[in-house]
Amino acid sequence: MCMGFGCNAAGIVGCRIIDSPRERLIAILTNNFVPCNGRFPTLIAVISMFFIGFSGLLGSVISALLLTLVILFGIIMTFLSSKILSKTLLKGVPSSFTLELPPYRRPQFLQVIIRSILDRTLYVLGRAAMVAAPAGLLIWLLSNITIGNSSVLLICTEFLDPFARLIGLDGVILMAFILGFPANEIVVPIIIMSYTATGALTEFSSLFELKNLLVANDWTIVTAICFVVFMLMHWPCSTTLMTIKKETGRIKWTALAFMLPTAFGALICFIISTVARLIS
Repeated sequence: MCMGFGCNAAGIVGCRIIDSPRERLIAILTNNFVPCNGRFPTLIAVISMFFIGFSGLLGSVISALLLTLVILFGIIMTFLSSKILSKTLLKGVPSSFTLELPPYRRPQFLQVIIRSILDRTLYVLGRAAMVAAPAGLLIWLLSNITIGNSSVLLICTEFLDPFARLIGLDGVILMAFILGFPANEIVVPIIIMSYTATGALTEFSSLFELKNLLVANDWTIVTAICFVVFMLMHWPCSTTLMTIKKETGRIKWTALAFMLPTAFGALICFIISTVARLIS
């Protein structure tokens, strides 16, 4: 689970140390509830823009505390989903965990570096590139091909908008999550591209400018909360799903790993937005 804070794909591979196939599978299916390094910048940015009214040291401390609460919420959801899986689809007797320390040997630095580059870094980058290149082309085509006076991207966001409103988002945000399937880092640039209708991925120089754009497009505190929740709990990125397929060898477990966090995220966002509408 801890390795998932760096990359969920690495966390999936790290589950190999678990001897029990049942418990290894539970750990694989629930690893995505841990926010990876690709989601941290977005979470920090949204928290800073909408929930921090102070600058300087005090603002940084409050931002860190809120981010910690978000992480703890993800960990709680990991335990909750693990409990549900262990009582339903993956019933069984819990096993004990024993970690034996191997004999100490002098590290072979060159071999460690070479094996790390070949077995891990290039492996993950290769799988990411297999999806990132076609996805980049798809994003460009959707934003630049027009039907009538509207781009295909705009048509898609309008189609998704009714469902997205139910979970406290809008069609642009939900479409950005879908197009951000290759990497969570591009979700916000896609949102900016859609709101500004530029036809290319762009970034703002400051969070103040970005917040003004989001507020101008009807973002509220409720929208920000639902965005943070859905960023924390939605489908794994393409590299993680490919790693899950390789580790489990089954399409059904890969599909479940896709649906489990998404269902929890959509349900919680629906509850938050519904309560907000009833109160207002």
